[in-house]
Amino acid sequence: MCALYQHGQWKPGRIERGELDNSHDKFDIVIYGATPAGIASAVAAARMGRSVALIDTHAHIGGMAASGLGKSDVEKPEYIGGIFSEFTRRVLAHYENVFGPRSKEVQLCKAGYYYEPHVAESVFESMVAEHEAIVVLRLHRLLSVRTESARLTAIHLLDMERDEPRDLTGTVFLDASYEGDLYAAAGAGFRLGRESRDVFDEPLAGYIYYDFDNGVMLPGTTGEGDDGLPAWTYRLFLCSEPDNSVAITAPPPDYDRKVYTPYFEDLEAGRMGGPKNFHEGRGYFPAHFNTMVRALSVTRMPNGKNDVNINPRPLAFPFPEENRGYTEGDWATRQRIEARHRNLALGLLWFLQNDEEIPEAHREMAREYQLPRDEFVDNGHFPWQLYVREARRLDGCYTITQQDVSIGEGTPREFHHDDVIAMGEFPIDSFPVHKRQPHDSVVLEGYLGMLGHLTRPYKIPYRAMLPKEIDGLIVPGALSASHVAYSSIRMEPTWMALGHAAGIAAHLAIAHDCPARAVPMDELRATLRKQGQVVDPPAGSTT
Repeated sequence: MCALYQHGQWKPGRIERGELDNSHDKFDIVIYGATPAGIASAVAAARMGRSVALIDTHAHIGGMAASGLGKSDVEKPEYIGGIFSEFTRRVLAHYENVFGPRSKEVQLCKAGYYYEPHVAESVFESMVAEHEAIVVLRLHRLLSVRTESARLTAIHLLDMERDEPRDLTGTVFLDASYEGDLYAAAGAGFRLGRESRDVFDEPLAGYIYYDFDNGVMLPGTTGEGDDGLPAWTYRLFLCSEPDNSVAITAPPPDYDRKVYTPYFEDLEAGRMGGPKNFHEGRGYFPAHFNTMVRALSVTRMPNGKNDVNINPRPLAFPFPEENRGYTEGDWATRQRIEARHRNLALGLLWFLQNDEEIPEAHREMAREYQLPRDEFVDNGHFPWQLYVREARRLDGCYTITQQDVSIGEGTPREFHHDDVIAMGEFPIDSFPVHKRQPHDSVVLEGYLGMLGHLTRPYKIPYRAMLPKEIDGLIVPGALSASHVAYSSIRMEPTWMALGHAAGIAAHLAIAHDCPARAVPMDELRATLRKQGQVVDPPAGSTT
């Protein structure tokens, strides 16, 4: 374990000792971010008898899983268990109870791994509601924190609904946010942007053009680091049933068709075709190949719904660089960038369905997908969570890198860790970082698309969730990893496994009256194992 760095300096934005309001609330465990990771942490801790505050800036809980990401990003389900598996069982039970065990909807839910947003949210709500010890604070955002002797002890929130402050103290804090806001405010070190190739000796690091179809580096690759982030989008969830659809009747604010007309060049150049290798569940819908609708990646979901990603392979993909300034921006800046992403997504739908230059057959195909009447009913039937694929990444006691997750010459068969608390298995997958540049002809810069041939199941050590500088804090969300490795880790099922582990670790820190970095690892791993978490490679695996 890395040693705790002791200091007594107050950083700007923190509340110093004695400044907390007397009406503050005290909890055993305070979790910032009601994402799937945060929910798994809360449920795990509450089941061990701990009082928990679960905080989110939204009115809804569930993060991306309840806001359009209807596919569980798992390719080897035997590596993900615990509370995530319980979640999928409850999803399956919902569809069996509502539609019948032999129904088409049960088949489409893929044993509970595929789901509608409102179903995921309902399951999360029921899991949380089963525990009176969990207090959910919705529409609360972080303003500042208090530390004492390099230990996080309290946070200062704004109740946005009442426009009132609220102060919470806790014994252990968890940062389950997508942005890493809590640990940044507490003074923990973090990375933002891409490392250069030589920082961790990662072949896929830095500024890169990678031919995803042929698996080769392209001219223009330098491996230099920068402050760029993979593109974010909203994960659309659209309906194909007319009786449950809401059509877009006008373009969104700031609509500019010239943003989308470069897709015509992609179509003419053959970049709107199917993949070289077809994989089930990756949004490959053959009817859309070589049409303008290939700007979307569509997967059928239960109840006439569709998980709709925005395909990053065409060079016209408009979202790179639009997230610049969000992570370190103030609340108004974030809202402005979220609105821009929303308008870009709605603008793309409007363009595909209505632009007269698009062949009528393509427009008719695009009009099969409309906003769902029974989803996101308080947000104009549009997802409420921006898909923050990567923001800050903790600089923690262990940094997971490409060598941990990847297959390659000189890479150990496996890394040995005494503190493995979860497994990862999803392919390296990073969206483009930069918009099309004049010389781009094959792929946008930074795109590392579903590199399953380079990724292996891997062990995740507890140390990757621990800040170097701050105690009393565990990070199951934006944990310590290089950009390349994080692009594999950043999946909701993996985050739920990390959240499960963080919740039990927080409980043990309280039970043993010890720092989070000093919890007894044998007990943590044994408890997780007993609760169905995968902390060792399954028998017969090649990890």
